[in-house]
Formats: sequence, structure tokens, C-alpha cells
Amino acid sequence: MNLLRPAFAGTAFCTVLAMAACSQSGEQAQAPQQGQAPVDASAQKLDTYRQLVRIGNDEMAVTMGKEIVSRYPDSAAAKEVQQSLPTIEKRYTENSEKNRLAGLWLYQVSPMEGGTQSTATIYTSQPSGEERVRLVLRRHTDWGQNAFLFNGGPHGFVCKGVCSIKATFDGKPGTISAFAPTTGEPALLFKDDKGFIAQLEKAKKITMDVTLQDGEKKVTLVYEVGGFDPAKWQPVNKQAKKK
Repeated sequence: MNLLRPAFAGTAFCTVLAMAACSQSGEQAQAPQQGQAPVDASAQKLDTYRQLVRIGNDEMAVTMGKEIVSRYPDSAAAKEVQQSLPTIEKRYTENSEKNRLAGLWLYQVSPMEGGTQSTATIYTSQPSGEERVRLVLRRHTDWGQNAFLFNGGPHGFVCKGVCSIKATFDGKPGTISAFAPTTGEPALLFKDDKGFIAQLEKAKKITMDVTLQDGEKKVTLVYEVGGFDPAKWQPVNKQAKKK
């Protein structure tokens, strides 16, 4: 009779029980982790959205708000966002368009032959690219005030004597009397610069039908002038005449 066999059997049995106990304790330790609720990502994003709104970053707030509504449509976060998002998005759209229009204008003060000039310049929205034509408002210490079109290409405009440009101001039809400079620059100067500028200050979009010398091509020039800021077009002092 082998006295070691019962002892070995008892030891093996205990080992099995110990392993089972360890397995159960391991499962019990893991169970709370598996049963934990997932992290509420919508709540975290809502907190970010609130901070963006608080600091006035409308662009990022709109982006975050739309993400919350799209990804978590039934969440409490989405319901809260939907209460403020339309107003913020409208404000952001309006300000973006305002900034875009303002950015179309370039204001400069620089030395110019015969004195100093202050200009406010805008390019056509149509045509675009290399075919753009400048609209320039200019004040010069010696030449006074002018408003004119300037074609940066080698060719100017077809205009004999005083010509009439068919124009619209926010869709309202009108005409602009203009003439080509005798010095040969590719430009058209407006006879009534004060009247034109007064209309420009009240308009959002101006169109002008002109004929280019290059093949006598007829073109409608479109200017989005709504961002013009008269305060940025600086006045210049008239030069004192030399004795």
C-alpha cells in the first residue's frame, strides 16, 4: 500500500480548489470594470462647447456644436446645444461675410509723383484671376480726388471722348460718365467722383459694363463693395503752392 498516494491526491485536489478560487476572485475583480458605464463623451464635448461659447470663439463652437448634435442626437448635450447653436451659427455666418467683404479692400498711403496719395482699391469678383480689373478711389495732395477703373493688362478700355458706362447699384440701373486719360494709362476716370462714391458707400454690389481694347471684348465688371470703410481711406493735405 502506497501511503503517498492519498497525500498526493489530497494535495492535487487542494490545488484545483485553489486555482478555481483564484479564477473566481479574478472574475469578481474584473466584473466591476466590465460593468462600469462607458465614459460619456457627449458630456465632455459639451463642456468644451460651453468654454468655446464663453470665450467667444464662434467658429470652433459651431464646429463642436454640430458634432455633438450629429453624433449624439438623443443626448442631453445635444438638447442643450440646440438651444444656442442656431444663434451662434447665424452670428458666425454674418461676421464671416462681413470680414470677407472688408478684406476685399486695400487701403494705402504712399508717395506718388507730385506728392502723396491715399487709395482705396478693390478688384472685381467677376471676372477673376488675371482678368480682374481694379476700382480705385484716390486722393492726391496735388491732383485732388478721383475714382477710376484700372486695367492692369497691356490694354485699356474703349472710350472715345466722354463715354457712358451702363451700371447697376444693388440691381438698380444707372450710368457712369467716364473718360480715358490723355496720358495713355489703361484707365477710365469717372467725371462725377463724388456722386459715384456717395452711391458706392450705400451699395453692396456694383456692376459696370465696359469694352476692353483687347479685341473690343465686352465685359461686365462685378464689385462686392459692401465692406468699404470710409474711415480707412485717409485724407491727405493739399500741398502748398510753391512761390
